[in-house]
Amino acid sequence: MSKIPTYQKLAMELHTLIEQGTYPPGSTLPRITDLAEQRGLNEHTVRQAYAWLEAKGLVSVLKRHGTIVRDRTTIRVSLSRYGKVLAPGGSRGPWETATFELGLAGRMAMVGVEQIAADQSVATALGVEPGTTVHRRRRRALIDDEIHHLQTAFYPPDIADRAGLTGAETIVGGIYGAMTAAGWPPVELDETVRARMPEPDEAAELHIGNGVPLLLVERITRDRTGRTVELLRITAPADRIELSYDRLPLGEAS
Repeated sequence: MSKIPTYQKLAMELHTLIEQGTYPPGSTLPRITDLAEQRGLNEHTVRQAYAWLEAKGLVSVLKRHGTIVRDRTTIRVSLSRYGKVLAPGGSRGPWETATFELGLAGRMAMVGVEQIAADQSVATALGVEPGTTVHRRRRRALIDDEIHHLQTAFYPPDIADRAGLTGAETIVGGIYGAMTAAGWPPVELDETVRARMPEPDEAAELHIGNGVPLLLVERITRDRTGRTVELLRITAPADRIELSYDRLPLGEAS
């Protein structure tokens, strides 16, 4: 029978303490030097244990903040959230609406807005030629000040200009409401979901370990003429999001 390594024993003990609430979400584990001294272990062993916990998605190692216990509460996001924000003049977008209904303080934070040349995948989704200038908006979906997932959206220039999507400010009431007000009400969408392991830069931005899989959601939204008005890509830790596609019709009503 193989012997369990010391670092793994320590990691499993800390795992139990996290699950029991001794170290609740947002709390900080002891410094490596302190825990090594307390347990009579070398710092390398403790560092290995923390790396094991990070890979399992239990903690995040943040520079200047230490090793933080992750909040792994799953957010259930229903497709029906979009229908609630189509009317212009609202105060909440889809993410704010979904989190508000769960009693959470969700908000969107802008990362950047820029014009780029559409690559082949973006051009195909938007129905334009590769190299065409499109608007890209990058945002972080937050709960309080914690990053939940990343969003990158692409728009044809005329729609971005008319719907007021070219600035760096957050669109109050959501982009669908702004599109409706501009004369391009969204009427249908395609949504594709797949999974993969994170790249190092994604893991760093989302504060997850490299062992936490990602859900990648790509949504193509069209107006009443069939024109694509938005391509949205969402990158989310798979242990923190549940997508719900409820009450979808299976055929024509009789």
